Amino acid sequence: MTKKILITGGAGFIGSHVVRLFVNKYPDYHIYNLDVLTYAGNLENLKDIEQKPNYTFIKADINDEQKINDLFQSYRFDAVIHLAAESHVDRSIEDPLIFVKTNIIGTLNLLNAFRYLWADDFKDKRFYHISTDEVYGTLGLKGLFTESTPYAPNSPYSASKASSDHFVRAYGETYKLPFVITNCSNNYGPNQFPEKLIPLFINNIINNSPLPVYGDGNYTRDWLYVLDHAAAIDLVFHQGNNKETYNIGGFNEWKNIDLVKLLCKQMDIKLNRAEGTSESLITYVKDRPGHDLRYAIDATKINKELNWSPSVTFEEGLSQTIDWYLNNKEWLLHVTTGAYQDYYKKQYQK
Repeated sequence: MTKKILITGGAGFIGSHVVRLFVNKYPDYHIYNLDVLTYAGNLENLKDIEQKPNYTFIKADINDEQKINDLFQSYRFDAVIHLAAESHVDRSIEDPLIFVKTNIIGTLNLLNAFRYLWADDFKDKRFYHISTDEVYGTLGLKGLFTESTPYAPNSPYSASKASSDHFVRAYGETYKLPFVITNCSNNYGPNQFPEKLIPLFINNIINNSPLPVYGDGNYTRDWLYVLDHAAAIDLVFHQGNNKETYNIGGFNEWKNIDLVKLLCKQMDIKLNRAEGTSESLITYVKDRPGHDLRYAIDATKINKELNWSPSVTFEEGLSQTIDWYLNNKEWLLHVTTGAYQDYYKKQYQK
């Protein structure tokens, strides 16, 4: 019998790479990609697999409780890989309520639909919830987030993700729902919407626009190449133990300003510009509220238990990322102008 896997948020940045990996690697699975196609959902990310026989796209909102229940009853998904989320911290500061609706209520709708469908027999079923390192709060100059680090979210975004994590665990305890959770560090790579730091700065450098750096630029983040994250998700889904949490990080800390300067240096080389041209675009701007000083993940558990580790250095991954954006300027133009949103209408609304 074909295993039916629902991947939510599969037209987004991380989701599209996970969907592609699963569709191509597991022809005996049928992958259902559910996405509401907000500004960050882009079906152009998946043009190469949309005709595959084991792939189906479903346009739906995880906030629509009745629709979600109907879909679970109709398709009878054996597993859920839950990536759908509002994820941009700055947007959460401007509009916290949408983060509550999507990240908490939307997750509850999926949990309820899954438990209603399989309550009598959860054998060989799995609910996989993807979360963030931001639920742990902030670190000082030393130390790492581990799977046992107490939660201390500082932004509306991280608070909403922390709440959804707690609900997943609560459903595991209360309803015996089989789950795994992963908390990842900052992702980067191809197909990322240019509101995030790396694609935003690549696009700005291409267009000789300012590079806005918050505060003094000394905020520190751990960076994870998105293809490495997708590989880790594959491992956890198939080999992780139920009721476990796995932290996924790149063992790769960078201060924002050092990352930006490295990016500028690589861009100058690739664009054949004089050294220092891109760096001259750096502009320091007012810090955002609740800005955590430092995130750093200890990924020892997933490394030891599942034999996962990053496949590229940050310098290599960043170079590959820049190359992808420079070679896909049409994709970038469609995203920055909003033209990518016409793709769904063209392909699916006939």
